[in-house]
Amino acid sequence: MIFKRLWWTIRLCMIGDSMKRADYARASGIYGFVGKQVSIMPRIVPLYSELIKINDNVIIASNVTFLTHDAINYMLNNCAGVQKKFKERIGCIEIGKNSFIGGGCTILYDVKIGENVIVGADSFVNHDLPSNGVYAGCPARKIGDYADYVNKRMKEEEKGLITTTEHHQHLTAADIKAAWKHFYEKRNSDIY
Repeated sequence: MIFKRLWWTIRLCMIGDSMKRADYARASGIYGFVGKQVSIMPRIVPLYSELIKINDNVIIASNVTFLTHDAINYMLNNCAGVQKKFKERIGCIEIGKNSFIGGGCTILYDVKIGENVIVGADSFVNHDLPSNGVYAGCPARKIGDYADYVNKRMKEEEKGLITTTEHHQHLTAADIKAAWKHFYEKRNSDIY
């Protein structure tokens, strides 16, 4: 199993497109389940990846860590006077459809993330996150509603309050100029 996990990690490192990584993961059976329209940025295959289910239309940003186990048993078994030999604890992780997991998040075992969920960058998810919410923090807590976020984002785009691009992972000179212009205008206005 160690060789297989290493091989999968090497293969994922060689696939530049995050949706193609998800396609490879699905075809290879890396995870317990990978739905349609999934984007997986991380290239490292977590231990016991078959305990992870990723449903349709899920985006997993860079440096997300899935922990399907703990290793406390090794420390406990080396404690003086311990009579019992502890076993490794394992657990499942499921991510519901239409969800976004921000960069740098850590998700612990026995966690279910509901449908229509946004998890902010660098969040620590150690409990279930109900559907239709925006969560962030350490530990992650609800900071907003999914529908409110979608509506706010739509209005910001329509009013030009945020800089956007239509080019997937490529910026044109006009995109770069617009981003810097917006960056400085925001700091020189009452909005900031």
